[in-house]
Parts: sequence; structure tokens; C-alpha cells
Amino acid sequence: MLSVFLRGLFLYNTGMTAEEKKSIASFIDLAYGWARGGYSQGEREYCFSDDSDSEDSPKGAPDPLVMVIGDVSESGEDALLLNKMLASIGLSKESNCFITNVFEYEGELQSMKPRFILCLGESASQTLLNSAEPVEKLRGRLIDFKIKDMTIPLVATYAPNDLLRNGELKRPAWDDLKLLRAVIAPAAGEGK
Repeated sequence: MLSVFLRGLFLYNTGMTAEEKKSIASFIDLAYGWARGGYSQGEREYCFSDDSDSEDSPKGAPDPLVMVIGDVSESGEDALLLNKMLASIGLSKESNCFITNVFEYEGELQSMKPRFILCLGESASQTLLNSAEPVEKLRGRLIDFKIKDMTIPLVATYAPNDLLRNGELKRPAWDDLKLLRAVIAPAAGEGK
């Protein structure tokens, strides 16, 4: 949970370059691995963008069917992959979903009231679900996410960066997307 907080503290500050974000994220990952009893395996690849490139970029539909919560840049290879993932199940930020990070989601959830949540990656899944379980154990099922007076069905899966680093995760992620597609299909016809 500390690594999630530190990422948000530094990576979502405005005015940072992609290279500065990468350096901080690498340090946080190294420290987090050490604190958990060992160092992380290999160098992670990050797809950050300069804040100046994405400050005015829209995050999605104002009345979303699905809120996507996780660490995804506004541009970059991970953002392109996320767009393809969403399109594969009939979603897009232009029409029916909103993309945010784990540090901004609470207020946005309460104001937008999405019908479903797609949670991307271990950090976001653990934070939202208040769990120490890895994403491998949280994915593959529909989870009732409770916040204030709302209960929203949530599907957790791997983040696009995870899929870019490990192609073997694409099949389970596709299974998670198909699960989400199955549960949103009836609601999508209701016009939200």
C-alpha cells in the first residue's frame, strides 16, 4: 500500500517529465521489493508521458457505464493497449467509460456513479479492495465493491503494462474482459 501512495505522490504531480517519472517509479519498485523480502525480478518497463503532453487530455465520458481505475498513462504503449482492450468489449472513453487512477477515483465514483468498475493492476486492485492478495487471486470473478451508499460490480485484471511485459497474461486478461462484457451487456442496452 505504501508503494501505491508513493507512486501517487510523485507520478501524478504536474510538471514532471516521463524520464523523471520512470526514475521515481524504478526506485519505488526497488524499495517495495526490498521491503517485501527480496528485490524485484528484472527491470520493469514504464510507459509514462510528460505531464505537459497530457494535461488537457479528456479522461472519458461524463456519464460512464464503466469506470476504469488503474495506473495507465494518457499516451504511450500502455494507453494504446488499453484502448484496444476496451474496444474489444464495446467500450471507449469517448462514449461509455471513464479512465482514472487510484488517487482520484473516490470523488469521481460518487459524482459519476458508474454501473461497473474495471480495476487494472495489483496496486489499484489491492487499494480498492483493501486486500493484500495479488491480482492473480482477485481476478476472474465479479466482486461487489462497496463505497458509501453504493455497491458497484468490479472486475480486477492485469494492467496494460503487465501485459506488455508478459504476453502469457493476455489470455487471462481477455477472460476477465469477457466476464465484464457479459455483465455489462444487459446494462449497456439500458442507455447509460
